[in-house]
This record gives sequence, C-alpha cells and structure tokens, in this order.
Amino acid sequence: MNKISPSLLAADFARLDSELKRITEGGAEWLHLDVMDGVFVPNISFGIPVIQSIRKCCPLYFDLHLMIRDPMPYLKAFADAGADSITFHLESDCDADEVIEAIHALGKKAGISIKPGTAAEEILPLLPKLDLVLVMSVEPGFGGQKFMPNCLDKIRILREAAPGLDISVDGGINAETGRLCTEAGANVLVAGSYVFGSSNPAAAIDSLR
Repeated sequence: MNKISPSLLAADFARLDSELKRITEGGAEWLHLDVMDGVFVPNISFGIPVIQSIRKCCPLYFDLHLMIRDPMPYLKAFADAGADSITFHLESDCDADEVIEAIHALGKKAGISIKPGTAAEEILPLLPKLDLVLVMSVEPGFGGQKFMPNCLDKIRILREAAPGLDISVDGGINAETGRLCTEAGANVLVAGSYVFGSSNPAAAIDSLR
C-alpha cells in the first residue's frame, strides 16, 4: 500500500497546527518537508525553526527533502530538529557517499533525489546504501507544476534494480498521476495542493492509495 506524504509547502502557514491535524486525521503517514535555499533552486521556503516547532505537535514521519547547494553542514541540525529521513539531491555540490554515511551516522534514513533531467542510471551504484529515492516529476523549486510523465520510466528502472527500496515521486501528483506512478513502481506519493488544498483531505489521501 502506498505511503502518502503531503507536502507542507502547500499548507496554509497561518494555521499550521490545524492543517497538520487535518492530514493526520485524514490518514497520512508521512509529512514531506521541502527545504529550499534560493541557490540550488530559485525559491526559499522554510528551515530548522519551522521543523522544530511542528515536530512538537505532529506525530507523522518527517520526510525531509533538502533542495540546497551543500547539505553536509546542515545535516545534524535538521536531524536534531526532528527529521526522520533526510533526502538530498544527487546534483548538489557534495560527495554523495559521504553525505549518505553522515545521515546514517545520525541515526536517520538516507535518500537521494534526482531532477527531471537526471537519468535514473546515475544513482544505480548508490542504491544499496540508500533507504529512499525521490524522483522529481517537476522541476524542483515551486509547487503547482504540471506532472512530467518521463519520470515513469525512471521509476520502473529503479524498481527493477531495487525491489525493496522506498521509491517516492514528487510533483503534480493527484489520483490520476499517482496511479501511473504506483503502476510504475513508486510506493511513496508526495502530494501538495491535491491534499492540503482539498476540503476533504481524507478523501484525497484515500484516492492516492
């Protein structure tokens, strides 16, 4: 069964407590946290203080997605803030093996994300060290973009190479695109406006399953 990871980026930040309660009661297991630095991607989102604050009131698994130029200096701070898994980009300025080892040393699960222009084959050598791969189905940086179907072949390649790995997909996910991703082999669906923008988050989450 799919794990549903609503993206906090699409929530109403004026009432985060009630927004998180809606998705928790609606059946979400994970919460996707998009951290952007304005350098690696052309947008700035939120950081450690927000994650620390919502950790106090949200029991969900914190699925952290670092869209930052160099993740290494910030890993411990995000781990201490409450992240359960830390996903960084293959395209960032770092040694991927070193970052994976550092995340595991902090007692957290390690993931790698790839942009739409990056081939799945580029991360195949790293799969035995990873707990999660995040396939971007839009260009990272902004919510509300249209789903890019070329991500489906990447998901198939990754699923064939790693049958037991968590494969997540993020960008333009709704009931229709979520079904396509699930059929391709994804088992974690990140959805922003489709869940947080719904008047009935439970129904939206159920449709993604």
